[in-house]
Amino acid sequence: MAEKRKTKKRKEEFGEPPESEKATSEEYAVAKWLKANVPTKKTKFLNHHVEYFTGAKAVDALLTSKWATGKNPLFTNRLDVTDFLHQMLLHKLFHRAKKVPVSEQELRGKSKKKDIEKSSKSGDEKDGDKASASESKDKDNKEKEKKKRKIRLEMHLEQVFLDSLDAYVWIYDPMPWYYWLCGALVVFGTIGVCMFPLWPATVRKGVYYLSIAAAAFLVMIIVLAVLRVVVFCLVWILTLTRHHLWLLPNLTEDVGFFASFWPLYKYEYRGPGSESDKKSKKKRKKEKQSDDEAEEKSPLVQAETRQEVSEPVIEQADSGDLKEEPPETETAQQVAEKHSESDTDNSQRSSTDRDFEIVETADLEETRT
Repeated sequence: MAEKRKTKKRKEEFGEPPESEKATSEEYAVAKWLKANVPTKKTKFLNHHVEYFTGAKAVDALLTSKWATGKNPLFTNRLDVTDFLHQMLLHKLFHRAKKVPVSEQELRGKSKKKDIEKSSKSGDEKDGDKASASESKDKDNKEKEKKKRKIRLEMHLEQVFLDSLDAYVWIYDPMPWYYWLCGALVVFGTIGVCMFPLWPATVRKGVYYLSIAAAAFLVMIIVLAVLRVVVFCLVWILTLTRHHLWLLPNLTEDVGFFASFWPLYKYEYRGPGSESDKKSKKKRKKEKQSDDEAEEKSPLVQAETRQEVSEPVIEQADSGDLKEEPPETETAQQVAEKHSESDTDNSQRSSTDRDFEIVETADLEETRT
């Protein structure tokens, strides 16, 4: 005992917290009251959803509680409350966390990922609708960011309770009363089933008939599921995939008990002139237009590549002279220029099939002189 006291004194001298002990009944009562009366917020802490509260609000709430206003008050000022909450922190009822604001880049990255996923899912929509929807979403996101500042929590290195706006994450999570009730019912139910041979004869007959009715109900659902598929296949084959008829379309869907039996049937026509046919035609037109645009762009790209290849390559020799290597093949532009020159030459020929040149008057006077 003496050694333990010495170690505690040494830890207190060096500023180390004493060893954590079990929480008292008063601390559990205060923790339960704080969790019910102090406002909490939910966030992620190390990939876990947690609840946290601020220290100043907890102190304010305890100063107005029965522990501070009774005949024998446990708290008389804010320092008493902070000391008591510090003891609760050491007893692992909650721990201190550090608030880290989420940067705009992280939020933009998350919003871009969500937009990409949504755009991949809704690929059949129009481009104009997508642009307007993305702009409206960006505006909504900016307004929400202005209203609410998102915060991420990280573990604080100094586990001390302070009367400030620091965040404290709840570790104390009491079991709700209905959990205990459900557990007790499960236990008594299993005991009652095990004592089935001791039940009265009338009760056993009732249970027998109920079990037969439940089995018949399950068999009926299985038969209906098979029958609806058979009817759909027959109608689909006989009408050459034009008519789709489903009996009890919500029977195998993830809906409620009564919703699974309503509506009784669902009929769709997918032949020529139907909405699905129009949509498929629109898709084909869009694909054809995109293919035509690609074909129109391809010759232009090829011509540009040919011009780049046909340009003379200039090499610099060791002596500093430049040499031009003429292209091996003539380009389309050179051929066109040659044709234009030949046309002008032909147009300048006279009726006597003799060539002539157009000379300015100034040149003629110089030659005469």
